Amino acid sequence: MVIKIEQTNANHSIFCETIIAEMENSAKVRGTGIAKRSVEYLNKKITEGNAIIAITEENEWAGFCYIETWSEEKFVVNSGLIVAPKYRIMGLARSIKKEIFKLSRQKYPEAKIFGLTTGLAVMKINSELGYEPITYSEITQDEKFWDGCKSCINYEILISKNKKNCLCTAMMYDKDDKLNKKRENEENSFSI
Repeated sequence: MVIKIEQTNANHSIFCETIIAEMENSAKVRGTGIAKRSVEYLNKKITEGNAIIAITEENEWAGFCYIETWSEEKFVVNSGLIVAPKYRIMGLARSIKKEIFKLSRQKYPEAKIFGLTTGLAVMKINSELGYEPITYSEITQDEKFWDGCKSCINYEILISKNKKNCLCTAMMYDKDDKLNKKRENEENSFSI
C-alpha cells in the first residue's frame, strides 16, 4: 500500500468533514479532551497549505495535522494530529508529525514550536523531534489560543488552574537548544 504524505492544497478540502468527525470520535474513544474545529477553520488551513495530509492511492484520507501561529508568529503549534483508524499502528502518525514539523521550521524558522497533548504516542514522537516538556507559562499567552480550548471537556480544569496547567502536557522545540542545533546540523549534512 502506498500512502502519499504531502502539504495540503485546495483539492484536499473534500476531506474536512471526515477529518473533523474522526478527531471528535477518537477523543471520545480515548476519553480525552480535544479542541473542536469547524469545517471553515480546517478548510482555511488546508487551502493555505498550512497542513500535511496522508492520502492513499485510492484517494482516501489516511492522516492529517495542521499548523497554527500565535503571538505574531513567535509561536507555532502543530495541532490536530489524527490518523484514520484503519491506518494506525503503521508509523503514519510519526511520518505526518515529522513532515508538519519540517513545514513549520520552513515557514516559521524563528518561531518556537510547541504542542499540548494527553497522548503518550504524541509525547514520544515530540521527544524524538527534540521537544521537551515545559510549563504553560512558556507557551503563548495569546487569549485566542486559550479560546480554542473552550470546546475541550477539560476546559474547566484549565480555568480552575488559572491556565497554569491542565491534563495536557505542554512540550516545546527550542531551535536554540544545543542538542537540537546538533540534530539539525546532522540532518542538513546528509541532505543532497
